[in-house]
Amino acid sequence: MKRVLLSWSGGKDSAWALHLLRRSPAIRIEALLTTFNEAFDRVAMHAVRRTLIEAQAESAGIPLWTVPLPWPCSNSEYESRMAEACGRAVALGLTGVVFGDLYLTDIRQYRERQLQGTGLEPMFPLWQIPTGELAREMISAGLRARLTCVDPRLLPRDFAGREFDVRLLEDLPAGVDPCGENGEFHTYVYDGPMLQKPIPVEVGAILERDGFVFADLLGA
Repeated sequence: MKRVLLSWSGGKDSAWALHLLRRSPAIRIEALLTTFNEAFDRVAMHAVRRTLIEAQAESAGIPLWTVPLPWPCSNSEYESRMAEACGRAVALGLTGVVFGDLYLTDIRQYRERQLQGTGLEPMFPLWQIPTGELAREMISAGLRARLTCVDPRLLPRDFAGREFDVRLLEDLPAGVDPCGENGEFHTYVYDGPMLQKPIPVEVGAILERDGFVFADLLGA
């Protein structure tokens, strides 16, 4: 059995990767790996509160490994701290890291370069699945999520906090990827086949910072 880490943002793509890999008897996900902004104690970029990520890990029944990142964080500091997490994984006998990337080749190549020579194989179970098809499959299977972050240059700010559902897909402007793979939006999963029980959440304040619009999700 291949024992792996799963890079975990709390969003739909990493959650769906968990769902798919749990179907394979040849793979065991030993831990979820999440980076947190030290200044705000939230997921880097997605800005989801630590408590909500911890609730996901508990509901999934998988340990959570956290990587604290300074703010601001240089690329070299990010890579150094991630290398420490990878070293820990190797020391425990893990042999792979799973990512929820869909089709951005430059991101995939970056991850492959960073893991080269570590003893950890980069794995991409969602790679090149058509995103329109994937989004609807997630929703029909019972995945439930909220949009936590929106790039207002690509998507109107009132999408922040909305439910990731069929109606949202129908409302997306032309050119916006149904899974937000180009950075149009990020999500937080609060229910689905990868969780043992739903996580009650409610949408708090909507605010704009550093050029992005965030919906502050709160534990209900």
